[in-house]
Amino acid sequence: MSDKLLLAGVIGDPIAHSRSPRLHGHWLDRYGIDGHYVPLHVTRDNLHETLRLLPELGFSGVNVTIPHKETVLQIADGVTDRAALIGAANTLTFTANGRLQADNTDGAGFIENVKQYTPGWRADEGAALVLGAGGAARAIVCTLLAEGCPHIFLVNRTRSRADALHQHFGARVQVTDWTRIPDVLPDTAFLVNTTSLGMAGGQPLHINLDNLYPRTVVADIVYNPLETDLLRDAAAIGCHVVDGLGMLLHQAAPGFERWFGKKPEVDDELRAVMLGQE
Repeated sequence: MSDKLLLAGVIGDPIAHSRSPRLHGHWLDRYGIDGHYVPLHVTRDNLHETLRLLPELGFSGVNVTIPHKETVLQIADGVTDRAALIGAANTLTFTANGRLQADNTDGAGFIENVKQYTPGWRADEGAALVLGAGGAARAIVCTLLAEGCPHIFLVNRTRSRADALHQHFGARVQVTDWTRIPDVLPDTAFLVNTTSLGMAGGQPLHINLDNLYPRTVVADIVYNPLETDLLRDAAAIGCHVVDGLGMLLHQAAPGFERWFGKKPEVDDELRAVMLGQE
């Protein structure tokens, strides 16, 4: 037992659904760290006050989820280049003097997940098709471009949001109408769904994959269900598929290391815990 209880958590509104406490709690138990990771229900009205108070209460940092990922950038004292480029943060670290450092590990976590389950995959091998234009899409588009992806077809049901990402990231991002998805599938080397379509209890994601090259890598950030209709249909035509759980696991690792001083492993044991199979 150390002489200091290490504290971290996750803030959001709502927050009861978050799986992050289970994830970080497993790592704390695995490595015998004297610490706690707690969910904190924080509304927009008390966000600023709460973030300034948490370091005084002994917190080393927090994860940030909906609806605060963009707002925290305006509160933070320091922002990493990637968080600034993405326009949102999911990880805050509090320094010894109480300063708030903001980062975004969503995109990096996504790429690590794809590489873990698709050995040899490279973003620069061809164009990507990204479905969605929300916060996750911003992080993934930013990271794909940084990894060398030559061209991204971006599709969103509300075109104006996709146009905003095109303006933000530049000419390598081409906005395409949802109805034109079949036209760009033959030129797609990597397909990712960043929307909530296909999530259990939500609206389905309907895409005809007939024009997709069979060896295309297809990823979905939805992890409930673990095998979405998109992944099942893609696997049926010979595509290599990557589920969304790994992104959740990998994006959490940098924060855990910063707050608790141990680089955690993302492995099959952790997946089993998160799937309730331990």
